[in-house]
Order: sequence, then C-alpha cells, then structure tokens
Amino acid sequence: MTVEDLPAAMDLERALFPEDAWTEGMFRDELTQPSRHYVVAESGDRVVGYAGLRSVPPEGDVQTMAVAQPVWGHGIGRALLTALLDRAEHEGVVHVFLEVRDDNPRAQKLYADFGFTQIGVRRGYYNGADAIVMRRTARPGQGSGGEGNP
Repeated sequence: MTVEDLPAAMDLERALFPEDAWTEGMFRDELTQPSRHYVVAESGDRVVGYAGLRSVPPEGDVQTMAVAQPVWGHGIGRALLTALLDRAEHEGVVHVFLEVRDDNPRAQKLYADFGFTQIGVRRGYYNGADAIVMRRTARPGQGSGGEGNP
C-alpha cells in the first residue's frame, strides 16, 4: 500500500466499517512505521482489498483487513492474509495475533482456516460488538498455511 492507494482504501474502510472506520491520518501514520507492512489487492485499476501487519518479532498483529463486498468469496481475503503471514514468517514472527468482531463468522472462519485459534474476548472492543482475540503460532517450515494446513 502506498499513499496513492489511500483514497480507495478509505472508501472501502468507510463502507465496510462505518462505526469503527480508521481515519486517513491513522493509515498515513501506519504507512510511516518501519514495523508495519500494508498490502492492497487490485482488480483492474481498482483497489478491492487491503491488509496490514505490525511485526515486532517474535510477535506480530494483523492490524486490519478489508475486502470489498462485491468480491467476497473470490479468494482475495485469503490472498491478503497469505501475504501478511508470508511477510511475518520472513521477518521471524512466530506468534501472530488479531481481533475479529464476534458478529463476523465469515472472517472468523478464514482465520481458523489459517490456524488461528481463539484465546480471549475483549468486551465492547468494537462499537456494538465484542472482539474475539485469536493467535496463530507458526511452526518451522509452516509457511502461510491455509486450508487443512494450520
């Protein structure tokens, strides 16, 4: 992700997370941090998804992940998460954490497919929802994982 991608990313952010949308300033700050890595997914000349990783080995966090609704089910979330986990492995991250809304079973399934397991709940973390805290611990040579390969 570059600064040039921010207008499209902000459109997605506001559409998908109207109650909890990040500000453009938050994204700009994230892009300046050396411990952060952000990627976008494009279809033609359109940004249809983005994701970010904070990595401070041996730990990392999926900071955010979003995919445009019209392309849900097309493997974009899987590709974005694979990119983040590959980057985490490259940087020596062993434990990757994330929070996911408790009312988002679609995202919960994606993360479980990649070997994330629930380790806790943060009550009221999101506007109108709790956060399920998940962790994935990499094993040597595991790679990004995916279905059937937690």
